[in-house]
Amino acid sequence: MKRSLRPPPRLIKLVLLLQSRPSMTAAELAAELEVSERTITRDALALSEAGVPVYADRGRAGGYRLVGGYRTRLTGLARGEAEALFLSGLPGALRDLGLADAASAARLKVSAALLPSLRDAPDAVGRRFHLDAPGWYQEPETPELLAPIAEAVWDDRWVSTRYRRGDGEEVERELQPYGLVLKAGVWYVCARSGQVFRTYRVDRFAAVAVGEERFTRDEDFDLAAFWAERAAEFARSILRAEVVVRLSEAGARRLPYVTDRAAAEEALAAGTRDAEGRVTATLPVESEEVAFSQLLALGAEAEVLAPAALRARFRDAARAMAESYG
Repeated sequence: MKRSLRPPPRLIKLVLLLQSRPSMTAAELAAELEVSERTITRDALALSEAGVPVYADRGRAGGYRLVGGYRTRLTGLARGEAEALFLSGLPGALRDLGLADAASAARLKVSAALLPSLRDAPDAVGRRFHLDAPGWYQEPETPELLAPIAEAVWDDRWVSTRYRRGDGEEVERELQPYGLVLKAGVWYVCARSGQVFRTYRVDRFAAVAVGEERFTRDEDFDLAAFWAERAAEFARSILRAEVVVRLSEAGARRLPYVTDRAAAEEALAAGTRDAEGRVTATLPVESEEVAFSQLLALGAEAEVLAPAALRARFRDAARAMAESYG
């Protein structure tokens, strides 16, 4: 059997590192490649024997560099690396999906292909911009079955699943997983079940088996548009109660920031304004309990008119606060 002449990935990364910087010490290379300095010495010797002009500068300030402006032709991005590169602003997501190494290799190849005057661009961007996807006050957890689902998404493969619904019941589903979404630290998969597209929380899958059979992707499916539509539907679906509230001008301005923005804006647009500039609006809310915590943030800028039980609760809260503050 003929042996492959393709150099090992570590040697490729070593050449790309040296091509993207004027010089690097053995310690720096070892740290980047997660190997020992002795391995770096052996790799540099192997590259020299293969015709790559790696030169070792001796002494305390020495290091390795490429001689004579050597340029490797190994900078072409592989498919997986190119896909990972678009996620490179999400380091946590890359780790969860098992793509951290692919993204690292892709960034090296891009850096190696840049002109010398532009090679600090990736570092400059990294020092100035960072995307933190998880929400506040919660510790993000990687779902145990995210990796096989991601594998199926990349390869357009059917999956056999056992899914735990919101009521705790487990159901079996044969799914075509079209895409993954990370929302406030929670992973969701958008998948086709029969002829219907649905959204599933990845952490609710009790079992996932990736099949050998591939499905034919519907080219008209738009993941971003599908997610936006489903997210809006979900936000509307949980607003099952209504509260009548009278708001000052300041309260009306702040209402969209303490409750569902779309619901607040629609309620304000349909509301009536009195001679003093106050707006009376009927606001859809998730529940009276949620409405109490949300509208309490508006203080005296909001007056609940109905339902009577919620108005009484605000009256009791106001009295208790007045007593506390004397």
